[in-house]
Amino acid sequence: MADGNQLRLQSTLTCPVCGARTTETMPTDACQYFYDCPACQTVLKPKAGDCCVFCSYGDTPCPPVQADGKGCCG
Repeated sequence: MADGNQLRLQSTLTCPVCGARTTETMPTDACQYFYDCPACQTVLKPKAGDCCVFCSYGDTPCPPVQADGKGCCG
């Protein structure tokens, strides 16, 4: 989670198909429902119950979840 009140805007996504890891900057004003894996071109979508691909496949949850524990789209 965030340190103090500072949100972490970088998250490393791990593709569940090929295992490729890519660090991306998370949007702060929108949900990211889809992500194209640059290694295998699989289109990642959030897992059931998650609000975005960062919450499903990233090592850092999206900024709204960091800030208040709620999903970015809920």
